[in-house]
Amino acid sequence: MSPLLFIVGPTGVGKTEAGIRVARLLNGEVLSADSRQVYRHMDIGTAKPTRAQRAEAPHHLIDLVDPDEGYSAGRFSRDAVRVIAEVRARGRRSIVVGGCGLYVRALLDGFSPTPEVDGGVRERVRAEAARVGVEALHRRLREVDPCSAGRIRPSDRQRIARALEVYEATGEPMSSWQARPREGGIGEGAVVVGLRMERAALYARIEKRVERMISEGLVEEVERLRGMGYRPEGSALGTFGYRE
Repeated sequence: MSPLLFIVGPTGVGKTEAGIRVARLLNGEVLSADSRQVYRHMDIGTAKPTRAQRAEAPHHLIDLVDPDEGYSAGRFSRDAVRVIAEVRARGRRSIVVGGCGLYVRALLDGFSPTPEVDGGVRERVRAEAARVGVEALHRRLREVDPCSAGRIRPSDRQRIARALEVYEATGEPMSSWQARPREGGIGEGAVVVGLRMERAALYARIEKRVERMISEGLVEEVERLRGMGYRPEGSALGTFGYRE
């Protein structure tokens, strides 16, 4: 059995193109490990593979949930394991292309069994974030879960909200859930390829990428999402590139 192949690296280094080339060479299919490409309607700002690129090699784990739905590393790992088995049953090879280190680690090493959170709890926490601001939310997290608060940057709205959601839904701090034995993990025998690039060249690529996103309609995409009722404080619109 061929080992599972991961292609990882910083934003803008060329993971998507590399994944497609490798998939074509190895009779493979691409699994996206990007934490934002799972969201529907968010195409330009997340740099999803284009239709032309997806025609070159099958892609999976893209456009799974709406922007105001939760999606965790644990759920990603479970979905990825299922897709990998389906790809293997077709006699093909899975190429995991990773933009999110948390998702890659969850698939390689397993994940803490944190629970899924009811939508009503999520709505309350996100509404509180909009009302009091992310710094006040971080102070409240420090009161109920100082371990998580110490690991999460005070400006990281999504991770702060997620930790508070878990606490409110279960009565247990996120840190206690994360201390439990990990589940899953298929890292044994995996091959991880890290892409690197000289910093100045990488920054130049990122600048061109941002310019291309704007020319392709990033501002209009954000306006369309807001018109659909999504807001930064309660959805994936609060992530980098959209909230600005």
